[in-house]
Amino acid sequence: MNNLESGAMNVQTLSIDVTNLRYSYPDGHQALNGVNLKIKRGERVALLGPNGAGKTTLVMHLNGILEATEGEVKISGEMVDSKNKETLKEIRQRVGIVFQDPDDQLFMPTVFEDVAFGPTNMGLDKATIEERSIQALQMVDMLEFKERAPHHLSFGQRRRVAVATVLAMEPEILILDEPSSNLDPASRRELSEILLSLNVTILMVTHDLPYAYEICERSLILNSGKFVADSNTQEILRDSALLRANRLELPKGFAI
Repeated sequence: MNNLESGAMNVQTLSIDVTNLRYSYPDGHQALNGVNLKIKRGERVALLGPNGAGKTTLVMHLNGILEATEGEVKISGEMVDSKNKETLKEIRQRVGIVFQDPDDQLFMPTVFEDVAFGPTNMGLDKATIEERSIQALQMVDMLEFKERAPHHLSFGQRRRVAVATVLAMEPEILILDEPSSNLDPASRRELSEILLSLNVTILMVTHDLPYAYEICERSLILNSGKFVADSNTQEILRDSALLRANRLELPKGFAI
């Protein structure tokens, strides 16, 4: 069944509920043109599309960085309203974003301090901060590096620590921007094993189609601010005409 045509879901089962979302930048460029999206709790979804399709713009609406020109966004049934500081703070704890460049998230003297930064700013007590930070580092298999300076780690290790900084906030939704970029094969595999083990909703923005196939059961293609496909990842990646029309390519020799 095509998810674009599926019926309404019980709001209690939804992590992300986007309705008729439109957004225009100040220069008049309309980046999103009536986007509708429902993602159930625990789903792992890949967001695909060519550069300039509106993927980043959509993601920035999910935690209130951008405010919709028209339409609405709900996270776990809670309306995202950039003017409501109290609910916005709660939503940003529920929606964790891991940026493409881990150095955008790592700025403290040690790995542990980086991971503890979020819980500390949530106003948690010292014992809870330590417990959450240790648990997050264990989840990404980086606890033994907790006293290390982040800039002394490999790129793959820094990306795993960046994931831990978000997991320490105990989010319901994990958004990843090109998580496999610049990773060697071993680091790529290690990260995929971590992502597959997590009990959270995952929305992964990526051009890496094999990685989408490995991690996400469902994939969406966004182009010119509209969804043009929403289906099982395998079905989408087998449709060569659909991929070509949206400037997406599988690596030569990759078979599904």
